Amino acid sequence: MSLIWFLIIGGLAGWLAGLIMKGKGFGVLVNIGIGIVGSVIGGVVFGLLGLAVKSMVGELVTATAGAVLLLAIVNKIKQG
Repeated sequence: MSLIWFLIIGGLAGWLAGLIMKGKGFGVLVNIGIGIVGSVIGGVVFGLLGLAVKSMVGELVTATAGAVLLLAIVNKIKQG
């Protein structure tokens, strides 16, 4: 995957995760960061579940799921 595509997927995943978690986003750079970290988290979780991603849409779903999980964890830490 090219670096530009990785950043685009990360940005979209971070933005989608912000929408799903009822946020308004954190800005382009933070959304990309959340999406990139989320893609790593999503890849690990999906790998543990035995799920494989074979398309760009699958990569976006994986990254978004990981970013949502990351935001849920951050929200719990902020509340506690």
